Amino acid sequence: MSRQTGSRRLGWGLAALGMLLVSTDSLWVRVSAADALDIAFIVGVLSLVLYGAMALRQAADSWASLRADIWPLLAIGVLGAISQLTFISAITHTEVPNVVAIVASAPVLAAAFAWVALRERTSSRVAVGIALTVVGIGMVVSTSIGSPNLRGDFLALVAVICFAASTVIWRRHRDMSRIVGLSLAAVLVVIPTAFVADLGALDAKAWAAIFAMGLVCNPLGRLSYSNAPRYAPASEVALFAPVETVAGIVWAALFLDEYPALITLGGAVVVIFGMLYATVLDRSGAVAFGSA
Repeated sequence: MSRQTGSRRLGWGLAALGMLLVSTDSLWVRVSAADALDIAFIVGVLSLVLYGAMALRQAADSWASLRADIWPLLAIGVLGAISQLTFISAITHTEVPNVVAIVASAPVLAAAFAWVALRERTSSRVAVGIALTVVGIGMVVSTSIGSPNLRGDFLALVAVICFAASTVIWRRHRDMSRIVGLSLAAVLVVIPTAFVADLGALDAKAWAAIFAMGLVCNPLGRLSYSNAPRYAPASEVALFAPVETVAGIVWAALFLDEYPALITLGGAVVVIFGMLYATVLDRSGAVAFGSA
């Protein structure tokens, strides 16, 4: 295996791990039964504590990146904050399978953004993988057409657009500090929600769920995923967004009693195969993107 192929596989691994961790967000939000803005505020504060500690350990590098990459870092901060707020809100307004299915459209959006912004040309294999992903997503949502709350679906769509765009920015600025960018996103979540959060309304169960989300799963998942574009092209990294779709459906079935239909399970299989076909099942090791 060539060094370049090994690097890309590392990117795939980080993307898969990141999406698996983030896939638990929908579970924690539902278990907490808390208001979306209360959750966003606490998760933002906890994430900021974790990222801040990491940034202090790399103070010189963090400061250097902040000075050198201020505009892309601010863009990441804004996109990350919007994505976090809209995703959490979407979970409270519609069914979990619908939200995570919409999130799975990230590969298509990321491929389009990468082509426009980076001129990364999608290989035929990745294009097939994206097409299979779209088919799988269609199967997942087909049983819920007309039933999801429109507001929740719209918020999920905004979240995935911001998510895909940030993947491309991380790819464009591979040496930019991930910790600083994620810290800025956390700050931009905390500032507006601090004025409306009502922490007195939360019980012990809500606190436990939000702490699991904000101190472990969400920040570590975002950190892992944001590092993936250092090693693999943006649209290949985004192909792992369906990991959240499949895992989210599993969590909903196991812990929330939201059971998917047979066609939904079939769609999940198609999504996974499309992701694997475009990445780890490619034995050629060929470079899929001109600027990879």
